[in-house]
Amino acid sequence: KRNMENKANSNKLLILIIIVLTVLMIPLLIFSVQMSQKISVANKDDLNQKIDERLTEYLQQQGNETAIVAGSLDEKLLAQKIEKGIENFVQRQRLAQQEAQKTRTRNAGNKAKDVRSVSKTRDHIFGNPDAEITLIEYSDFECPFCKRFHPTAKKIVEVYEGKVNWVYRHFPLGFHNPLAQKEAEATECANELGGNVIFWKYADLIYERTNSNGNGLPVTSLAPLAQEIGLDEEKFTECLESGRYTERVQEDFQEGSKIGITGTLGNIFLHNKTGETVLKSGAYPFDELKIIIDKMLK
Repeated sequence: KRNMENKANSNKLLILIIIVLTVLMIPLLIFSVQMSQKISVANKDDLNQKIDERLTEYLQQQGNETAIVAGSLDEKLLAQKIEKGIENFVQRQRLAQQEAQKTRTRNAGNKAKDVRSVSKTRDHIFGNPDAEITLIEYSDFECPFCKRFHPTAKKIVEVYEGKVNWVYRHFPLGFHNPLAQKEAEATECANELGGNVIFWKYADLIYERTNSNGNGLPVTSLAPLAQEIGLDEEKFTECLESGRYTERVQEDFQEGSKIGITGTLGNIFLHNKTGETVLKSGAYPFDELKIIIDKMLK
């Protein structure tokens, strides 16, 4: 019984202590909240500044140079940094592509050294057959760049007066076929019926009439074109329809592919005495090609 009374007295004492502590803590808590609110309002800018300072410190540790303006991250500067990063990436990609193109050009130039020498019996030669320099053109009658370059090649031969000649080799591209292939075969038929001079006249006429890009003129017009330059249309038609020059045209194409020609027009300057070669693919103007020729002639 005494133990029970002692336990009861202890519980009463504990309750009394809790009540006293609660009464004492309530004003303290109210005071703390009020002070906290005052500090929060009074020092709001300071707190934001400290947060930004910590954030800036962290970003700088990560190598980020983003500026802090008026207590917040400068979004405009950040956008500029991102834009600059994108520009740098694009520039690196462009430089990588240019370097890859240089490598391809260099490799193609090395392959061009294996170009077949000029044959007076097989090749179509415009100009002096014994010229020191030969412009070997791998070309496609439906290529608009080849059409544009055709007068330039003629001008080279004329200006150099026997020092440079021009050889035409077939390179009909797949996406210009079947017309480009048929036009090439047609020039071979013209050569069969009229010789080298007629070959060049017929080639000139095709480039003059075609609108290029694989649908420049109808196949049915090839025979009438032959008649325009004095060939027998019936014999020409028989030759073209026989397909006997299909393989001849493809031989040129395969030969060009092996030495690095991938498109038209593919030009190779060949020094017929030294064997020096210069690959210069594309419809470059006369003045630019003249630099190459003059250097090779020295």
